[in-house]
Amino acid sequence: MKPSFKIYRHLPRHDTQRPSAVTIGNMDGVHRGHQAIIRRVVQEAEQRSLAPTVMTFQPHPRAYFAQRGQRPELIPTQISSLRDKAWALQKLQVRQLVLQRFNQRLADMPAEAFIEELLVHGLQTRWLLVGEDFRYGHKRMGDVALLRRAGRRYGFIVETLSDVVDEHGYRISSSEVRTALAVGNLERAERLLGHTYRISGHVIHGQKLGRSLGYPTLNIRVPTLCAARSGVYIVRAHGLADHPLNGVASLGVRPTVTDSGRIMLEVHLLDRHIDAYGKLTQIEFLQYLRDEEKFPDLPAMIAAIDNDAQSARDYFALHGL
Repeated sequence: MKPSFKIYRHLPRHDTQRPSAVTIGNMDGVHRGHQAIIRRVVQEAEQRSLAPTVMTFQPHPRAYFAQRGQRPELIPTQISSLRDKAWALQKLQVRQLVLQRFNQRLADMPAEAFIEELLVHGLQTRWLLVGEDFRYGHKRMGDVALLRRAGRRYGFIVETLSDVVDEHGYRISSSEVRTALAVGNLERAERLLGHTYRISGHVIHGQKLGRSLGYPTLNIRVPTLCAARSGVYIVRAHGLADHPLNGVASLGVRPTVTDSGRIMLEVHLLDRHIDAYGKLTQIEFLQYLRDEEKFPDLPAMIAAIDNDAQSARDYFALHGL
C-alpha cells in the first residue's frame, strides 16, 4: 500500500497524534538545496519512527509584508505552483505538508507561541531541522537558541543545516533559481533544480485564435507572478500521451491579440493534434528561443510562429528527443 501524503491547512492536525520530524521553509522550486534538507528529514524520520513533515507558509511572508506595505515590486516571483511543490515533496517521501496561513495573527505571534502552538501542539514535533539563520515569531525575534531551549523543555531535538552549495561553492537558493529563470537561462536553472524546469496545469479553453492561424494551442494558466521569463520556448508536454509530446510554447500576456494582461502558457504540439481540454499536463522547458513581441499584424505574427516551430523541429532533430 502506498504511504499516505496529507496536506494540512490548519493545526493541530484533525486526524492524527503521530509525532513528526519537521523542517520549515517556503520550498519554492524544491531545488537541490531543499532536496538535501528533505532527504535528511526523511532519514531521521525513518530512524525515529516519525512522520516526515514540511511546514510552509501561504502567502510567502515576503509577499505578505510587501502587500501590506503597498510595495508590490518586492513580492517574489513564483518558481512552482502549489501542485508542483506538493508533487515534488511527495516524490521525496514527505508524508505531511503543512500550509500555514501567513496573516497578521501569525506575523504578530510571539516566538514562544509559535513553538508551542505550531510545533509542539500542532505537530507533536520530536525532531526539527532549520537553517542556521532561521528566524520566526513577532519581529523575527525567535532564533535557533530559543528553539533549543524549548526543545529541552518540550522534548524535541533541534538540528541546523548550513547552506547547500553547488559545484562552484555558490549557495543554492530559490533566489538563484528565480534569477536564472528571469533571464531565460534554463541550463543554470536545471543545475540548481536538479532537473529541467517544469510547470503543470489543466488545459483550459482559450480564444481559439491559434486554430484559425494553423497553430492550435493548449492553454494553461500559470502562477500570476511566474518566475520564468516571458517569451517563446521549445518544450515537451507530459501526461497527454504514453510518451512526451514535442512542442513550442509562448509564455506571456499575448500583446498582439489581447490587452487583458493575464499571463498564459500557450503550447503548440508539433505535428500532433489531440483533444486535451480539462486534462492535467506538465510542460517541460527545454530551450529559450526569443522574447515575447507585439506584432504590427497577424501575418507578421504567423511568420514569427513559423520560424519558432522550425527552430523547435531543428532542436528535436538534433537532440533526438
